Amino acid sequence: MNTVVVSFDQEAKGRPIIADALGGAAEVIYLTDLDDQARAKALREATALLGRNTAKELRPHEPALLESAKLIQFINAGVDFVPLKVFPDGVPIASNGGAYAEPMAEHALAMTFAAAKRLLIEHNALIAGAFNQRNRNRMLSGMTCGILGMGGIGEATARLMRAMGMKIHAINRRGASAEPTDWFGTPADLDQMLAVSDVLVICTPLSPQTMNWIGARELGLMKRDAILVNLARGEIIVEDALFAHLQANPHFTACLDAWWIEPVRHGRFGMAHPFLSLPNVIGSPHNSASVPGTGETGLRRAIANIKRAFAGEPPLYLIGADERMM
Repeated sequence: MNTVVVSFDQEAKGRPIIADALGGAAEVIYLTDLDDQARAKALREATALLGRNTAKELRPHEPALLESAKLIQFINAGVDFVPLKVFPDGVPIASNGGAYAEPMAEHALAMTFAAAKRLLIEHNALIAGAFNQRNRNRMLSGMTCGILGMGGIGEATARLMRAMGMKIHAINRRGASAEPTDWFGTPADLDQMLAVSDVLVICTPLSPQTMNWIGARELGLMKRDAILVNLARGEIIVEDALFAHLQANPHFTACLDAWWIEPVRHGRFGMAHPFLSLPNVIGSPHNSASVPGTGETGLRRAIANIKRAFAGEPPLYLIGADERMM
């Protein structure tokens, strides 16, 4: 019998969802229900582990006990804040990529609309008594949307942006996607995409390769009135460079859902520069996936990936060796 060991404290309402998603394909064991001896036995015999933040959920000696597991599956789409090198080398690790794609794509569209239509700028102008009826805003139709990271979130974003009449240019490591695009490239083609994008949506995972990927040079390649939307991780963009670019280019807009220092990963919220004092910044507290039902959707998609491993199929969103070193 396959066993799925759940390492986090799953509330009572979530346990039936996990059981239903498994459909009898495995027994579920919750580490939080077990004493020390039973925990060790469960981890040694686990076919799969379902975790959230194993740095807090597993004790220092416990990751090594998972050497017989077929998959370590996280419910998070981004796992850069979780130490992964503590797990046995031969055991596959998967993120829950795309699990929350649809609400995040809507958030990207909402931020893009707010920037293109100058909603916050004119709202604040009205508060100050200015009625700027003749100030021009922009239509998305006919613009080009560049998507940096064409995984589940990127594909969902592409569908919405295309519905607005935008052309879709995209990049991922494979250089391919099932989602229709007008142009597709690999990371080596980034400069080309930056130069033509009216809107750039960042939804690529954080890794040693993507850390500080967008700096002063890359921002300088973009259109002076471009809209940059970051749904991924703050560290993909060089913080100092972005602030300087926004100051120097008042028609450039940064829509930031992801920040450099955040409570979940760092224990607090902070920034090195007063981004929110700039009129060409729109911020949100990394809540693009915080809508009703996302918890259940994430659980079901993570379990579906575990069932792929049980069936001998390659799991989706496997973590590469480079990401496991973070």
